Amino acid sequence: MKEIQFSRMVDMGDPQRVLDEVRAIILMMFPEFDFDTVEHVFKDIVRLFHGEYPGYRKCNTEYHDLKHATDTFLAMARLIHGAFVDGENLTRENINLGLICALIHDTGYIQTLDDNVGTGAKYIHIDSKRSIIFMEKYIADNGLSKEDFKNYPDILTCTSLETKVNEMKFKSRQIELLGKMLGTADLLGQMADRTYLEKLLFLFYEFREGGVDEYDNELDLLKKTIDFYAMARKRFVSELDSIYEYMRYHFKVRWKVDRNLYIEAIESHINYLKFILENHEGGYRDHLKRDGMVRKLNEKPK
Repeated sequence: MKEIQFSRMVDMGDPQRVLDEVRAIILMMFPEFDFDTVEHVFKDIVRLFHGEYPGYRKCNTEYHDLKHATDTFLAMARLIHGAFVDGENLTRENINLGLICALIHDTGYIQTLDDNVGTGAKYIHIDSKRSIIFMEKYIADNGLSKEDFKNYPDILTCTSLETKVNEMKFKSRQIELLGKMLGTADLLGQMADRTYLEKLLFLFYEFREGGVDEYDNELDLLKKTIDFYAMARKRFVSELDSIYEYMRYHFKVRWKVDRNLYIEAIESHINYLKFILENHEGGYRDHLKRDGMVRKLNEKPK
């Protein structure tokens, strides 16, 4: 039997395909699950990133974009399913909350119509707080249950790398699990993206606009990504309770593949990055060719 390729399981460039896969995953757990609320929020988030949501500008950050939102959304669904397979007690309300938090987690990068200065990257230090504010308004505007969604701030806060998740006090085991899942899904989703290395070049410019001064240039960020992955692996275990291991349970049941394909994809990216840095440091852009993304940077100085 031909081996299934991780990047081809779902067409991640098509938001509708992602939504369809998430629905299929959730229905494996609860065949009678009411998906209407998740689907409604999903469509609103797509509109938001496309600049079609009232009061907001189109997303103009090319790392923290719609694809990252849908990558995280699918990773969250897969973790939820893996946890369910392993015996975790998650209710329909928990799943609704977790999936919607995943969709909304980076809305803090979206500017309002009256915000005409720079891009959403300037909010990089406060994007989690802005996402919480967006969700508060969204819940009120759309008549969602305040009781069902009351714990969303704790869940969204877990996506910030500055958050000491293991020091937080959660309202319940389920909310703690959802928070750690989202913190995990956020990292796994972006780093397993097949264009992760290409998108890192765009991340450098987001960092520069947002006042993150840890990187001298694109190449410096690429070099320090090796250490970032080591930090992420440590965070997966020390702060996020090794939630990433639930991926294996998901892939075993959903795809009959007994492996953590996210970790494998990430390590493949890191190994290729090491190859570039060791052999083609002076021409690294020439070796990052996926989806023609780097062509957009040809006019920018290195």
